[in-house]
Amino acid sequence: MAEDNQGTDTPTTAPINVPDKPALEGLEAALTRRWLDEGTYKFNPETTREQVYSIDTPPPTASGSLHVGHMFSYTQTDVLARYQRMTGKNVFYPMGWDDNGLPTERRVQNYYGVRCDPAIAYDAGYRPPAEPAKNQRDFDVISRRNFIELCEELAVEDEKVFEHLFQTLGLSVDWDLTYRTIDDKSRAISQRAFLANLTAGDAYMAEAPTLWDVTFRTAVAQAELEDREVAGAYYRYPFFTAEGEKIFIETTRPELLAACAALVANPDDERYQPLFGKKVTSPLFGVEVEVKAHPLAKADKGSGIAMVCTFGDLTDVTWWRELQLPTRAIVGRDGRIIGETPEWITTEEGRASFAAIAGKTVFSAKEAVVERLAAADLLDGEPKKIMHPVNFFEKGDKPLEVVTSRQWYIRNGGRDEDRRERLIGRGNEIEFHPAFMRSRYENWISGLNGDWLVSRQRFFGVPVPVWYPLDADGNPDYDAPILPADAQLPVDPAADAAPGYAEGQRDVPGGFTGDADVLDTWATSSLTPQIVGGWSTDEALFAKVYPFDVRPQGHDIIRTWLFSSAVRADALQKTAPWKHAAISGWILDPDRKKMSKSKGNVIVPTDVLEEYGSDAVRYWAASARLGADTAYEIAQMKIGRRLAIKLLNASKFVLNLGATEDSVVSGDLSVLSNPLDRAVLAQLADVVQQATKAFESYDYARALQITESFFWNFTDDYVELIKDRAYGAAGEEQQASVLAALATSLDTLLRLFAPFLPFATEEVWGWWRTGSVHRAQWPSAVGIDGDTTLLATVGTALSGIRKAKSEAKVKQRTEVLSAVITAPEGIITQLKAGLGDLKAAANARDIALVAGEGELAVSDVVLAAPEEPAQA
Repeated sequence: MAEDNQGTDTPTTAPINVPDKPALEGLEAALTRRWLDEGTYKFNPETTREQVYSIDTPPPTASGSLHVGHMFSYTQTDVLARYQRMTGKNVFYPMGWDDNGLPTERRVQNYYGVRCDPAIAYDAGYRPPAEPAKNQRDFDVISRRNFIELCEELAVEDEKVFEHLFQTLGLSVDWDLTYRTIDDKSRAISQRAFLANLTAGDAYMAEAPTLWDVTFRTAVAQAELEDREVAGAYYRYPFFTAEGEKIFIETTRPELLAACAALVANPDDERYQPLFGKKVTSPLFGVEVEVKAHPLAKADKGSGIAMVCTFGDLTDVTWWRELQLPTRAIVGRDGRIIGETPEWITTEEGRASFAAIAGKTVFSAKEAVVERLAAADLLDGEPKKIMHPVNFFEKGDKPLEVVTSRQWYIRNGGRDEDRRERLIGRGNEIEFHPAFMRSRYENWISGLNGDWLVSRQRFFGVPVPVWYPLDADGNPDYDAPILPADAQLPVDPAADAAPGYAEGQRDVPGGFTGDADVLDTWATSSLTPQIVGGWSTDEALFAKVYPFDVRPQGHDIIRTWLFSSAVRADALQKTAPWKHAAISGWILDPDRKKMSKSKGNVIVPTDVLEEYGSDAVRYWAASARLGADTAYEIAQMKIGRRLAIKLLNASKFVLNLGATEDSVVSGDLSVLSNPLDRAVLAQLADVVQQATKAFESYDYARALQITESFFWNFTDDYVELIKDRAYGAAGEEQQASVLAALATSLDTLLRLFAPFLPFATEEVWGWWRTGSVHRAQWPSAVGIDGDTTLLATVGTALSGIRKAKSEAKVKQRTEVLSAVITAPEGIITQLKAGLGDLKAAANARDIALVAGEGELAVSDVVLAAPEEPAQA
């Protein structure tokens, strides 16, 4: 039923070496060492694209803590990798470490007691203090290059922990194929891709409204937003027409009154139609603004007319852009109101009102504006308290502001309908598993309201590889950026002089200045196929692995990692980056809530692996289909452990009966002389066919379910039924038949279970076979003339007799003097074919088979008296 591929130099037949007491304990360490030493999972670069199955493995944040989510999703990927390897594919299975981002920056800062400042010169001999200072103000301030070196130094230790976990879990990764998202190669490729985007017009700089986190002092992209419900209040106060009529607005942000650029109402709102095109004056600040019409205004929200400020939220940005309103920004990057009175506030009262909020936080400014409105008797009624969704940076703890700043963008279809449709088309080139996840990708693209903001005002990360010439007054010329040569990459404009300039010309008139920003971490993570595949560094390898066969990832980052990767591949390679996207679900706690560090409900995986074993944990993970949110269930792991132990014990029993490698049948089936033996192999062939079909559809959970169901029937029914024949009670011909069925079944089951239970299957394989089961060929469904329902029928009859013995409270080996089995004619025919094995397994002298209507029924069971000896 199966043959080895990728043969070995060892003899074709291995001696049988079954331990007296098989156990799971210790298998992980011993077999992991062997796999590493023997290169069991190594990728062979001497290959063709058709032979390769390439995996764009998610690089975990090595500076983060380990949790069961890692075991869950990475196991699901590994199951697919192992299956593909057994089908003969040359599996390209790398592992990266995502150490480019805020988590790593914070960890390095706190671990070593250092802060990064790109303006500081590199110190080749720098070593951090033995003990970090207790106060961050006393941390060492070091160069970006020194900071990256410390990051890589610390990452080595962090990555060892992850690597040990993943190896213990049995991931069949080629550990020679590793990378870090902040190493020289990744930084160079990230910068090279950005420069290619810039040259092609796919990247650009613009001064525009930008979502800004005042805590991290950095711009935030749309994909990094999350809505949080927060308490607020509607404040109602009037603007005034030239005739003195009050036009009431209701807002949650009165602190932005000085930034008002217009009032806007729905064009169909009859209450305000007479005001469209006319001007009204703001309270306190005395600024004239025009009343505009826009369909986004909601007549049933508040008073129906809105105050447009630059900028209170993203709707303000839309109105500002589409109505071509003036920019009147008053919130700075520090989250405070600017100190200088804006030029559009010209009245004495207005200047006094602005002085009352200048330099304050937005919270304090809100209080000051409300106090002044109340003092002027302009507040209409008490504030109406509400709970409403507010934009936050996903890692932040303060609401985002919208500020105007100069930033770098990559075109992603947010402002370009043609590109938007093209990216949706790229999604159609990818087969999503499960298929409904495609809608999340398409819905995200359809909801974009701007291009991808990729610059970040952080010290640590991949620097934007650009300098700017300075004019005679020292002002940068942003329209004439200075770019590095490709051979110079990676560069750090904060530390490296611009091409054609000397360091002494930095930041002086007529000289140059370096771009101080770094690229968004997703701008590098979006290039994992290019980084690990060798784009621009090893084009021969890249041609063999790209487009990758699969991207495994969580559904919560479709909008970030998956989409951004599609954007980069579309621009750089004019194709989708992968053929398949395997989308995993979340791990839920017992209350069905997502496990996360912020909620404090995560489980550390090491204890679970030690208590139940890796195969048990893998069984739990592989039992969940792609895309399904799954509860953390110890009970499921216990089932997996029981299955792995049963596999060891059943295999021991089969091999001790006399089954050998020579007993395995493939082409010549003549040795199978018994109908029950042919039946079990015919049923197994059906299992192989179904499991293969499931795997090809990325439904590994279905493959596991089918295989496991057969296995329990095999051990509970078939093995019990054939024991006497296996011991030779029915003659040599019948014994040879059953040993062939046992050996072939065991051989096939080990291969079927290998992707799920790699340790138990490898252990058993070594008892009677050479090489590794993980380099053996995936079983093929061999056509066997057998009744696939025969085993179930005979097994049901045996269960009926056993039930009678249990109800009589006698031992199962008690002799059955006689019994009657009634069943339809077709079932009777099946029972006749397996009657010899049934009588032997039931220890029955006589079983009468009677044709009748209805389901199979066992009756009139006459048991030998306890003192009457059982027949041999």
